[in-house]
Amino acid sequence: MDFKLREGMEATVEKIVTENDTAAKFGSGNIRVYATPMMIGLMENSALTAVDKELGEEYATVGIHVDIKHLAATPVGMKVTATAKLNKVEGKKLFFDVVAYDEEKKIGEGTHSRYIINVKDFLNKIEKNS
Repeated sequence: MDFKLREGMEATVEKIVTENDTAAKFGSGNIRVYATPMMIGLMENSALTAVDKELGEEYATVGIHVDIKHLAATPVGMKVTATAKLNKVEGKKLFFDVVAYDEEKKIGEGTHSRYIINVKDFLNKIEKNS
């Protein structure tokens, strides 16, 4: 495995907050604001977007750790963005700094770790254990 991953790689993803993204809809609260689990998912997506394209079709990354602070509420209809920056590579383990903003302010920040897997081997292992 010779991946072309390097510290400093980053990606930004965005979405518009819908009713389906709210704490009330997700079940993580009863308020109609952007749900913490949805924000974390967007942050994870920015991390995999930053690196997965460099791994080839045989490999992918899976999330293994998140340490996130949700700093501010975002209403339905507002655009949110998440950016992940790869700050360390330890073999197959990747460490990211992540941050999220809505159109007015920073709404989240933290760290996220991902692990490089061989997709075929990973799926075979899951099938054997189910």
